[in-house]
Amino acid sequence: MIDDDELGAWLRLLLVSGIGREGARRLLASFGSPQAVVQASEQALAAVAGLKLAAEILTEPSDLGSSMAAVRRWLDGGEQRQVLTLGDPAYPRILLESPDPPLLLYVQGDPAHLAGPAIAVVGSRKPTPQGLDNARQFAQAFGEAGYAVVSGLALGVDGAAHEGALDAGAPTVAVVGTGLDRVYPRRHLELARRIAKQGALVSEFLPGTPPLAENFPQRNRIIAGLSQGTVVVEAALQSGSLITARLANEAGREVFAVPGSIHAEQSRGCHALIRDGARLVESAAEVLDELR
Repeated sequence: MIDDDELGAWLRLLLVSGIGREGARRLLASFGSPQAVVQASEQALAAVAGLKLAAEILTEPSDLGSSMAAVRRWLDGGEQRQVLTLGDPAYPRILLESPDPPLLLYVQGDPAHLAGPAIAVVGSRKPTPQGLDNARQFAQAFGEAGYAVVSGLALGVDGAAHEGALDAGAPTVAVVGTGLDRVYPRRHLELARRIAKQGALVSEFLPGTPPLAENFPQRNRIIAGLSQGTVVVEAALQSGSLITARLANEAGREVFAVPGSIHAEQSRGCHALIRDGARLVESAAEVLDELR
């Protein structure tokens, strides 16, 4: 388990305003560890990050103590809970190879499920009945083929994808936009419990973080980063699933889209993806053949 010194150093990198994930990775590349960053001289830090940011890094954030306490309460509150850092051997390599890996991952469940082959299944929160069936059937086929199914625990397609994998007896990974001490939406509380037992719940947000709107597009890069390919089942033109697809493409991963009726709002996003180069797929077998 991560000790207080290391946890405190990682949290300081995250809590100091102005660093950002890219800046933190730059500091880590220069100094080797978060502990070395916060123990470095102002002059050494200024050479990498500038004088103003160096002074902020050397000033302990006012909320560091409360943040550490929140993490410790969460870790001690149940089984199979851990914090993975960028330098942890258990940190999933496929995510490490993505353009913007999180500094910390909070994981409830078996982190080994983050390391195996995985396919993301995402889509509309208000799908058609056919969209729900497609999501469940695709996910079940992926699970039976030995892939973990990654999604976002949202209503609609996400929930159906998780259920399809669970029905296949396969692992599924839910990447959420809240702290792992909260389940959003609340109606997925029992589903989240099943996922934690058979797969893993994942977040980069501190325990206690509420469901803020800006967190969900941010978590989508983790869904894409954990997966070899992303399947969009149904999506409107303004759907967050299109963000996931774009991020998957930027990470060099395959993007697949399931077509639908030209009259359905939920199909327009998929059709836009296909026009932009996503692979049109009508069955899970086509996805599996492409990834193999």
